[in-house]
Amino acid sequence: MLQVDSGVYIGSVDDLNDRQMLADASVSHILSLDSVDPGPMLPADGSFVTKWIDVLDDPTSDLLSHMDACFMFIDEAVKGGGAALVHCQVGRSRSATIVTAYLMKRHQLGFTEAYDRLKSVKRDVQVNSGFEDQLRLYEAMKCEVDTSNPSYKQYRLLKIKIKKFSELKRGAAELPKEIFALDPDLSSSSEVSYRCRKCRRTLFRGSSILSHPVGEGASAFSHKKFSNLTGNAQCTSYFIEPVQWMKPSLLRVMHGQLLCPKCSSKLGSFSWCGYQCSCGRWVTPAFQLHHNRVDEIRQIKMQK
Repeated sequence: MLQVDSGVYIGSVDDLNDRQMLADASVSHILSLDSVDPGPMLPADGSFVTKWIDVLDDPTSDLLSHMDACFMFIDEAVKGGGAALVHCQVGRSRSATIVTAYLMKRHQLGFTEAYDRLKSVKRDVQVNSGFEDQLRLYEAMKCEVDTSNPSYKQYRLLKIKIKKFSELKRGAAELPKEIFALDPDLSSSSEVSYRCRKCRRTLFRGSSILSHPVGEGASAFSHKKFSNLTGNAQCTSYFIEPVQWMKPSLLRVMHGQLLCPKCSSKLGSFSWCGYQCSCGRWVTPAFQLHHNRVDEIRQIKMQK
């Protein structure tokens, strides 16, 4: 067990057995990041405030969604005059990820600086590639998990695709409610909206668009023998987050068409495995609506 910051320690599951060391360090809170319940190793007298996050040390695992809650847990210990032990099995990846996120948020550091500070204390830490990507996204969101951030929405969809791939393939999975944006046709808003060109039904709002870097244009389609693209191809589709009206189409299938919920005209398609945009960029997963099937609607402010 090593001290990383004032009131913050990083360690392994074995440190739970050294009660004297925990007492000497004034540890009051224990944050466990492990796929095994640490409960049997902890005293039953309530001498510690505990939090357990069931997570594997795997690049596909999600720690980003827990970073703010973990910060608050550690911060509670420090502000209360105690200390927090953050541990996983060996103290190298999962615990290192959360401690790095804590240092970033507490001291307003970028990922690299915070991670280097941790490594100066514990040289054997090595967060896996997936956790590193999550820390970089956390930095991009200014160390605040913003569920409305397009990059975070895309991240959540990727996690669902990875975690639920086999269940979706078997048609046995339910999709989390939180991945669906509210149906804009059921409420009013001043935000830019997009309607079905045929029946004028509102389909999605501007905040649901998940932007992507522009692809390589024609060169990205070189694998297609009969491609006649030249120059830099433009994006001719909107890639968006799932909207509530899509839910019946998405259940129990991996890909399919997206039809207008009112007039049933074809708007586009979806695939959990992804589609290639006309600009050449692959988007995964993809919920694609074609520009020529929808109209952008902006409200005009009238001067009095």
